[in-house]
Formats: sequence, structure tokens, C-alpha cells
Amino acid sequence: MAQNTIINITMVVMVNSTDHQSQLNRSAEGLSADLFDDPDKAPKNPPARAPVYNWSPQIQGIIFSSIQYGMLLTQFPGGYLAGRLGTKRVVGVALFVSSLLTLCIPVAANLGLGLLIATRIVQGLSQGVGYGGQLAVWQRWAPPHERSSLCSIALSGMILGAFLVTLMGGLISQALGWPFVFYIFGGIGCVCCLLWCVVVYDDPGSHPWISTSEKEYIISSLDQQVSSEKQSLPIKAMLSSLPLWSICLCSFSHQWLINTFLMYTPTYISFVFKVNIRDNGLLSSLPFLVSWVIGILTGKVADFLLVKNFRLVTVRKVVTILGTLPPSVLLAALPYLNSSYVTTITFLTISCGLCPLPQAGVYINALDIAPRYSDVLLGASRGFAPIAAVLVPTVSGFLLNQDPEFGWKNIFFLLFAINILGLIFYLIFGKADVQDWAKERKLTRL
Repeated sequence: MAQNTIINITMVVMVNSTDHQSQLNRSAEGLSADLFDDPDKAPKNPPARAPVYNWSPQIQGIIFSSIQYGMLLTQFPGGYLAGRLGTKRVVGVALFVSSLLTLCIPVAANLGLGLLIATRIVQGLSQGVGYGGQLAVWQRWAPPHERSSLCSIALSGMILGAFLVTLMGGLISQALGWPFVFYIFGGIGCVCCLLWCVVVYDDPGSHPWISTSEKEYIISSLDQQVSSEKQSLPIKAMLSSLPLWSICLCSFSHQWLINTFLMYTPTYISFVFKVNIRDNGLLSSLPFLVSWVIGILTGKVADFLLVKNFRLVTVRKVVTILGTLPPSVLLAALPYLNSSYVTTITFLTISCGLCPLPQAGVYINALDIAPRYSDVLLGASRGFAPIAAVLVPTVSGFLLNQDPEFGWKNIFFLLFAINILGLIFYLIFGKADVQDWAKERKLTRL
């Protein structure tokens, strides 16, 4: 996720425009003076050796969304391949390829806009396979009453990645130049790939270090949900399943919210407060830090409620509501408030902090309604995420290009409307019991 979102923070200094440069020059007189006792000690602009480009907001939107074009094509196949070939192989290769391409981004940008976009599209193909495939591991590792916790902890790594790259990206860009953000996180990805290959196994049965008692506990808890018999996908029944569609549409609407945060938090803070890249990174990373902590706690709370005999469907819907409705309302109200530093950062932090709650709700609901096909369905439902990630920067770039001030109001209002519609559909049609088409089919032989 860090590799996916690097350009969201570096774009602030990759773009060379008169307005942007004047904002940076004034930053020492604005927020930097508040953050530092002596304005002369406030960080200056990034090193001059880092190249800059003349990209309009619309072009920036295309660059933001380009990686999602690839992810859109491969998330569904990623879940399928992981179920067939194993999560370890699929995600390991995907992470390695993504890391290599991250190292190539600065060179691609220097060689031309077309090559940069093409590189990010290919990187998206790799990330889509890994993103859809990694969810399949919980089909074989997560006992039902620990599923929310395990999935939330794992998915919180995405928020942690966004937090670290936003925080460190600003500092690295200030000290060394923006290309080094790509070099450093590309190298970290290669190291993580080696760790993945060493410590990850597809199922408890193949793990060499797991204790016998833990292995038996996990396998026995999943016996009634996952059958070893391979059956064809009930495509027709899946396409006509309203509970499945409610998961997909609610995931899409919530991903619209998530991607607005990921792509435009640094840009919005730069627009409102006119801060330099270091201050921007510090301010933009705070919401993601809070979001990461809440994301880990969410699964624990959800599993606690299930142990206390709360209905599974109730838990899934309540956490989805809390992670969708309040953030949408706060963001819709943000442009109408005074441009107060405290108010803006507070609203952004609360909104982003609540966003991970659906990780224990709609995002893992496919494990409840169809555990037999969860690897494919999780990839399919998550496949709606890159659709939102493609549309968000495309639409937002167009709105900002027309009128920056009213563009932000339109962006947040559209976000609110889409999230409310997706949430209502999920509340009406969402289920948490195993659907008839997902139950094991008994074959009678004469």
C-alpha cells in the first residue's frame, strides 16, 4: 500500500506551477511559523535537484488513477489464482514485481508522461493480483470467531503503509528529493518479499513450526465451512444474489471515501494551509495513524460482540455504518467551515480514523455468506475498489480544474451522496448467513 500511495504525497513537489511555488514560498510565514519557534528554522523547499513537471490537475488525476487500471483487471483473477496456486506464491511474486517497478518510477517520469502512466498500470496489474490474492489465506487460517480480528489486523497494514509513506515521504522529499521516496520504499518491498517467502504458508497443514494443538484447532473449526471437494462456481446464482451485490456496491462506495483520503489529503492540506512538503507530510499522516490504531481495535471489538452472542449480521452492519456515515458527514461539512487549522485537522483525523471500521464489516462479509468461494468473492468484491480508485481522481481532477474552491465542495458532496446510497443498499439487502448457492452440493450416484 505504501508503494501504491507514494505519488500522492510526492505529487505536491513533483508539480511545477506558479501558484504552487508561491504557496511553498509563503509557508514559512504561515503554518511553519506555528510549528517552529523560529520561522527561520522552518524547512525550506525540497532540493532543487529533484525534477519537477508541468502537470495540470486533470493530468495529476490520470496519474493517480493509472495504477488502478491494472488493479481493476487482476483483483478477481488474483483471488482465483491464490485459491488454485496458493497465496504464498501469488502474493510473493506480485510484491516482488511491484517493488521493482516502484524503483523504476522516477526514471519513467523523466522519460515521459506516457511511460510513467504505463509503468504504473503494469504495477497495478501486479498489485491487483497480490491484493486480491492475500485475502484468500484467511479461508484456511481464520477460525470463525477470530476472523474479524485477524482480517482487521492484516488489513490495518494498508493504513499503516499509507501513514508511513505520507509521514516519511514528506521528510525524505525535503531532505533528499522526491525520487528517493520511491527508491527507499521499493527497496523495503524487496526485503518484505524475502520475509514473506520465509514465514508465510498457505495452510496450517503445511506450516513446519505450528504446534499440533493449534493446527488441530484451526482445521476443526473450519471443517464445517470449507470442503476439500472442488466444485464449479455457481456464476448464475452469484450474479443474481442481492446480498453479494450489496457487499460489492457498499465496498465501492466506501472505497470512494478511502481513495479520496489517500489521494487528496496532502493536496487539500496544501490548498488550505499553503504548507511546505515536510509540514504537509506531518499533518497528512496524523489521520492515518489514528486510523491504523482504530483498525486494529475494530476486529477485537467485533469478535468480542460475537462471543457475547450478538447476531453476526448486526455486528457487520453496525461497524459498517460507523465507518461510513460519520466520515461522510464530516467531510461534506468541511468546506463550509472556517479554514481553521485545528478544525480541519480534527475533522480529517476523526473521519479517517473511523474509516477502518468496515474492515470487520462489509469487507469480510463474503467469508460469512459463501465461505466455500470466499477466495473468489473477496477478490470480486474488492475488485470494485479499483473502479472507485479510477473514478475518484478522474472526477476530482476535472472538478478542481474547473474551479479549485468550489471543486472541493463538489468533491466532498459527491462523496457523501455515493456513500449514503451504498450504505442504504447494504443495510437493506446485506446478509451474514451462508447462502443456498454456497452450500455444499451432495451428489447422488445411482
